[in-house]
Amino acid sequence: MTDLDVPWTVFLSEFIGTALLVGVGLSIVILDFGTGSPVVKRIPSAGLRRATTGFLFGSTGALIALSPVGKESGAHINPVVSLGFWMMGKLRVGHAIGYITAQLLGGVVGALPLLAWGATGNSVHYGATLPGYGPGWAVLGEAATTFGLIASLFFFLRHKQIRAYTPAIFPVLYAFMVFVEAPVSGTSTNPARSLGPAVVSGDWRDWWVYWIGPLAGTLVGVALYRFTWLRHIEIEVAKLYHFEHDPHGIFTQAEEALEGELHGTGDS
Repeated sequence: MTDLDVPWTVFLSEFIGTALLVGVGLSIVILDFGTGSPVVKRIPSAGLRRATTGFLFGSTGALIALSPVGKESGAHINPVVSLGFWMMGKLRVGHAIGYITAQLLGGVVGALPLLAWGATGNSVHYGATLPGYGPGWAVLGEAATTFGLIASLFFFLRHKQIRAYTPAIFPVLYAFMVFVEAPVSGTSTNPARSLGPAVVSGDWRDWWVYWIGPLAGTLVGVALYRFTWLRHIEIEVAKLYHFEHDPHGIFTQAEEALEGELHGTGDS
């Protein structure tokens, strides 16, 4: 990848999008579960608050995908989503590295404003994801929920009739997943989302779970579409919305170059 190929505005947009996801999404977590929050008193059911939190967190991601930020970068806002697109042959390795770097930095910067929640934020470690029943179960929970994310995302993107509705899956999907699985692992599905609050809270307990679990779920999700009968349906572009917007040409790379990278023969 030459200097002229580096789409800095795309990486900046991905940084901003991930920072917004973490800052806004984890503020919702703090508001719904932090000690002293009025929401806890008004909605005493933890299950209902989990479902509401998941719905609003997913809605935040959906709005980012629809926004100008999402138009520029495609709104992956999650390292394993970018990894999945690369493994599907829809993102060059150099671009994937740029995406993941921007997302991790965005996750940390987006978590810094959470300190303004003070004691209420600190009571839930500023939205940090922590295993509820031990790291082993948490890895399985993260793998299962990330598989659900990747499988659903690729299913919508592989069908032209419904791919315009891709952002709409996130509120419903996360409402369900957080309601069911959050007591097990916190339902991260996103290493950048877990990295940010770990940095600001200083709580690194079982941090590896939120890498291993999402990576495992992504591998299984990609395998489903590359090595089963579903492989005949192709994803055209590594974006969640605004599919035709590609001023840098990074989403419409030649298939030969992408295949060369995946097999170690392409140049980056």
